[in-house]
Amino acid sequence: MLHKQLFIRNSDGTTYNSEKDPRLTTIGAFIRKTSLDELPQFLNVLLGDMSFIGPRPSPMGNEATYTEFVKKKFLVRPGITGYNQALKRNSASLDERYKNDVFYAENVTFFFDVKIIFMTINTVLFRKNIYHNQE
Repeated sequence: MLHKQLFIRNSDGTTYNSEKDPRLTTIGAFIRKTSLDELPQFLNVLLGDMSFIGPRPSPMGNEATYTEFVKKKFLVRPGITGYNQALKRNSASLDERYKNDVFYAENVTFFFDVKIIFMTINTVLFRKNIYHNQE
């Protein structure tokens, strides 16, 4: 029973998150709002498993569910932040996330990465699109 409560999914397959998520403590809510929960990902960047910019990693074991279009996102290394996070953060549907991830994978440039960094800073500082599920 507890396992089900930990992994709540939306109807489109995205992870449930809400400002009033009953699973979050006060500290956890602060950490989520400020994106401090992303700091451990820097270790993955240092190890070379991730890039600073790229599509967010996808859960292991889902490969059979991806269309040929979605598989294009795997042409680049996953990242801490990416085009989708800069634009929509957590508010995007799964289809929007896939489209944004593929767009990035097909259009990687140094200047696009710089733009994504500034867009991400803006999104995090102004706490935009933190939640997919608004009550």
